[in-house]
Amino acid sequence: MKRYIIGALALLAMASCSHKPKDGEYSLELLTTNDLHGSYFDSTYVSSDTRRSLLAVNYYVDSVRTAAGKDHVILLDAGDFLQGDNAAYYFNYVDTTSEHIFPRLAAYMGYDAVVSGNHDIETGHAVYDRIAKDLKSHGIPFLGGNAIKNDDGKRYFPEYAVIKKDGIKVLVMGYNNASISTWLDETLWSGMHFESLLPLVQKDVDDIVAKEKPQVVIVAVHSGTGAGDGSMLESQGLDLFNSLSGVDFVVCAHDHRATTIQNDSICLINSGSHARALGHGTINIKIKDGKVVEKALSASLIKVDADKADANMRASFQADYDKVKEFTLQEVGQLEMELKTSDAFRGMSDYVNFVHTVQLSSTSARISFAAPLKYNGYVKSGTVLYNDLFTIYPYENQLFVIKMTGSEIKDYLENSYDAWIQTIKSANDHVLNIRQVGDPRNGQEGWSFIRRSYNFDSAAGVNYTVDVTKPFGERITLSTMASGEPFDITETYEVAMTSYRANGGGELLQKAGIPDSSERIILKAKEIRDMVYDFFLAHGTVTHELVSDPSIIGKWEFIPKDMANKALDTDMSLLF
Repeated sequence: MKRYIIGALALLAMASCSHKPKDGEYSLELLTTNDLHGSYFDSTYVSSDTRRSLLAVNYYVDSVRTAAGKDHVILLDAGDFLQGDNAAYYFNYVDTTSEHIFPRLAAYMGYDAVVSGNHDIETGHAVYDRIAKDLKSHGIPFLGGNAIKNDDGKRYFPEYAVIKKDGIKVLVMGYNNASISTWLDETLWSGMHFESLLPLVQKDVDDIVAKEKPQVVIVAVHSGTGAGDGSMLESQGLDLFNSLSGVDFVVCAHDHRATTIQNDSICLINSGSHARALGHGTINIKIKDGKVVEKALSASLIKVDADKADANMRASFQADYDKVKEFTLQEVGQLEMELKTSDAFRGMSDYVNFVHTVQLSSTSARISFAAPLKYNGYVKSGTVLYNDLFTIYPYENQLFVIKMTGSEIKDYLENSYDAWIQTIKSANDHVLNIRQVGDPRNGQEGWSFIRRSYNFDSAAGVNYTVDVTKPFGERITLSTMASGEPFDITETYEVAMTSYRANGGGELLQKAGIPDSSERIILKAKEIRDMVYDFFLAHGTVTHELVSDPSIIGKWEFIPKDMANKALDTDMSLLF
């Protein structure tokens, strides 16, 4: 009997030490994606053009696994994979009974963990709760450790996962963006709130490392790289990189800025967006007496070639692709004129006028705010497909109506155009707020806007001018409403805008003196893309006259005309 007790004790002792790796040298490869925005397939659905996608990413993942060994590779995604493309939309909202395509793609590719992003939360509980369940069924944790339940203070999503690779214990910790409440309506994230990553992550690292005793620690956050000065709640990547202890890698996301940074003890990886690059980290460890005595890290980016799409993976998901293509190629109406989103940067355009007209005709609002949501999108005249609606309106934003005074509307527009243009003294100056630096967020080379163009709101329902020779605060002159009655700076108006803007996105309301619009909101309508669809169904053919009626949308222009137009011609030629 005594021998059995001794044997049992020996087994327990061995089990207690089993988490310690054997002495020796180990090498692991870390691969990361983020901000895929639905880039599942390499086809655009409407042409033979190819684009970067998970199909091509998988080619590189398989190549690294073949070279290093499957048990030496960690594959992570840092969020925003459920929005931005036809396939994501289809499985989010159209086919809600089949298992969502993304968990199946993630399982096929062998992701070890996935982090929730703000656009994933934007899909609403019905979608991301289903995603979490489907991912879990494939053994893939869906992380979001700063989403805290309001009722009991516990985590809504898991904050970490422990992964074993070649006997090495890897701790992966995941967190969402701390600014979600300033962009998304509370109905989308009801029952929880999102905490700042500082000091939460360090506290979690300390607690969980003490509990799990890993040899490698990775913190993956759907937060931008940022400036590292603590000034940007939505972009805390560098803040974490500069302050965390006991962490090997910070994987960040959100701002679409592909970059890597490293020092002697920690690396940062942001792979950009839309499967343009694959983040790559290497981890070399030496174990002695069960402890890490040496560790060397590196970080780089692997540029993804769209033509490297995995044929076997494509074949495995061909039926899904066919369903999405059939849905998005359905005809929705006719368009008499072409729509070019770039036209919106130089003045009134059919593209933004269309959105304004939809927003005003769908509500009681007298004024509408809208911005160009694609940098260089194009919809040709003729038959309009459902696919084209993703160019006209790419986001799942709801339409909100809030109350604003005339003075607040004026201040709002002053701030919008201050990001958009700059004061000029002659037609030879740059009137658009641009610089000769490419924009890594959209892959643009050469000249680009300094500020984010999806925040360049114009107004409809009112007549006004924007004087490019005047400084901030003096550029906007609002004269009359579209109906002809005087615009009153003291009157209160109903204003239509996106849910993103109404909840504080872009900070235009805050800069207009409205830090919290919750008491101002009088209507929460359905998604704007659905309203565009309904507009086509109601009218059949959309014409220039229909969407640019001055008695409905009013008129605005840059002045002095000659000077502004000449400067705009030059700047537009640099941008496009």
